[in-house]
Amino acid sequence: MTMKIDPTLRAVADSTRLRIMRLLSAMELAVGELAQVLGQSQPRVSRHVRILCEAGLAERRKEGSWVFLRSAIGETGESPLGAALARLLAVAEGEDADFSARCAEDRRQLAAIRAAREGAAQAYFARHAAQWDQLRLMQGADEPVEAALAAALGVSGDDGQQLGNLLDIGTGTGRMAALFAPHASHVTAFDKSPEMLRIARARVQHLPAGRVDLAQGDFASLPFAGASFDTVLFHQVLHYAQAPEVALAEAARVTREGGRIAIVDFAAHDREELRSEHAHARLGFTDEQMLGLLSDAGFAAEAPVAVAGQQLTVKIWTGRRTASNPVSIEKALSA
Repeated sequence: MTMKIDPTLRAVADSTRLRIMRLLSAMELAVGELAQVLGQSQPRVSRHVRILCEAGLAERRKEGSWVFLRSAIGETGESPLGAALARLLAVAEGEDADFSARCAEDRRQLAAIRAAREGAAQAYFARHAAQWDQLRLMQGADEPVEAALAAALGVSGDDGQQLGNLLDIGTGTGRMAALFAPHASHVTAFDKSPEMLRIARARVQHLPAGRVDLAQGDFASLPFAGASFDTVLFHQVLHYAQAPEVALAEAARVTREGGRIAIVDFAAHDREELRSEHAHARLGFTDEQMLGLLSDAGFAAEAPVAVAGQQLTVKIWTGRRTASNPVSIEKALSA
């Protein structure tokens, strides 16, 4: 993005907007959260936000009924002017004692917001403890599945580029996004539920600013451009799909040629209570079903991996994007 000097300088010629930019350098925040930190009314903060966005210094992102704000500049960003401004603000906090004290107080308020997010996440799981425990009992411990998934994707060591640009579809609590963020250049955690995304936000908020983005929407209509991701992950989510072929067609559309897909889900089973009590649309998948789905979507399937649980077996299916054009949504629906 090309920035212009006049609107940039006008936008930062206000102490509140300077504080907002320093806060956004740490993490993405909702306008209401900014108002809480700054001790100002939401309409007044919204005015500051509008000025920053119009100058190209910040960006809005809608997540359900919430609107989040994030910094559009960074010390290593694409815009030289934006990078220079980010460095200037960092230097100013180091040299200007009054500005430094105000920023420190803002960060203390921000820490309270983070604690509140984590508390809300804990309360949510407390309300649903029986359901989560029942599902975990069926599939067994998380660690063996996660280790097998990492091995299937070839993840090892501390290399942050192995997975490239990663899309975690149906991120839920954000466990996979947090687990694989150190091995990806960037992670997009995607889910339909705003409540789950708020829980995921609490889980990933310790990661470096800009490493993980959260996005809301339907996996049957992904809001991303074609060939945007190097790795696409479905972790215990495809069994909720009424038409899994549509979800995989969309996944193929946004996967770069040569990119990877990984699907973690149950092997075919007969536990009907998962359909009636937990909204599962599919009672797992056979290898034949999944390999056919992957092939139709434009992926060359690899050998599946099985991880036996206490009551159900978890399977890991992987594939590599080979076709230049995935199956269309219309074709998937008519299949």
